Amino acid sequence: MQTAGRLSSRVSTTAREIVQRRHRPDYQIALYMGLLMLLGLIVMYAIGPQRAHVLNNAYGTDYYTSMYFFIKQTVSLMLALATFIALALIPYKYLKKYAVKILFAGLGTCVLLAIMGNLMHLPLAQCSLGACRWFDLGPLGSLQPAELLKFGLLVFTAGFLGMRLQQGKVNDLHRTLIPLGALMLLAAILVIGIQKDMGTGIAMVAIFASMLMVAGVSRKVGVVLLGTALALGVLMIIIAPHRIERIITFLDGDTNDSMTVDDANYHITHAKIAIGSGGAFGVGIGNSVQATGYLPEAINDSVFAIMGETFGFVGLTVILMLFTALLLRLLKVADHLPDPWMKLAVAGVFGWLGSHVILNVAAMIGVFPLTGITLPLLSFGGTSMIFIAGALGLAFQLSRYTVHGSLNKESNYENPSSRRGLGRPRYASRGSTPRA
Repeated sequence: MQTAGRLSSRVSTTAREIVQRRHRPDYQIALYMGLLMLLGLIVMYAIGPQRAHVLNNAYGTDYYTSMYFFIKQTVSLMLALATFIALALIPYKYLKKYAVKILFAGLGTCVLLAIMGNLMHLPLAQCSLGACRWFDLGPLGSLQPAELLKFGLLVFTAGFLGMRLQQGKVNDLHRTLIPLGALMLLAAILVIGIQKDMGTGIAMVAIFASMLMVAGVSRKVGVVLLGTALALGVLMIIIAPHRIERIITFLDGDTNDSMTVDDANYHITHAKIAIGSGGAFGVGIGNSVQATGYLPEAINDSVFAIMGETFGFVGLTVILMLFTALLLRLLKVADHLPDPWMKLAVAGVFGWLGSHVILNVAAMIGVFPLTGITLPLLSFGGTSMIFIAGALGLAFQLSRYTVHGSLNKESNYENPSSRRGLGRPRYASRGSTPRA
């Protein structure tokens, strides 16, 4: 009996190893990411000269050449691709091992930025309108520590929730919910409160929410958490006058005279003009009017509106289809991963990417207040693109470990003896032994 028990144990272990063996990754993740990056580079090449001309006139300089923004975006894209490849190749176990250190690095750099910018007023901290969000690295560009914090939250929370999931304590108040709530509150204070970056704060909440949903948090706990998040969000809006102004502008909507454009609704008005001017097929590459100085942040937060003007309704539909396809691939990968950490990590990447896309697009078409959040892989800038590409690289690596058939939490974690995916390889029958 002991021999039979040991044999059964070895067979079960071998079967799990066969199921989780490395196999061909999901190359569609890389394909959709590459196509979006290419579109962003094309638009940057088209509107870069216009943006450079506007800045040179505004500052009375000739510093910005016609190729300045295209070259900068190309460098950012290359760094993002390198990060994608690195996270696709570096074994994910290293991220699990050093998750706490990555999280502390994100928290530490945010605290350091607050001290250098808000207290010491050092030039290394790049501040704008009272908000210090970047480190100014000179010729190397800038670094936004909130992006590192998002990645740290992703890998740490995946490990923390994965452990609690295996222990059956996802809904435990003291061992799970309070520690995660304290971490989320600390991150919100640093990013939303000190850095005054509501968009990034919402993205962090989306990462947490996606993981909690996949981990199987109860409906009652979910409602309480949602209510708490909304209450804190309202508080963050009340204590910030510029956020109240944005909410008022959003609520006014199109009730004001459409011919009246003031400082409050200038941005959203010209974003709508850009999208509307594109018609069905757009005005063509290099013919954008709003990029000549009318639409603020034309190469950053407002790039979706510029793409609407350039490529029209059809072009925007294609762009949204690419994002949708990428998000659906992430959901499919997460649904077929047997390991809790892997499943939760990919779910977090989905929440991260999806929140950016929804918030940016919704703001540009006027169905959500402006939050100042980038459109992933398309907006100008290095830090956001690099870290999102790195997160997608991690998802790409984890797609090597998917198994056949959809998995749910009951079959994965709570009843090992009845697992279909983990107990045997996908080609084994109930009466056969796994083939090596």
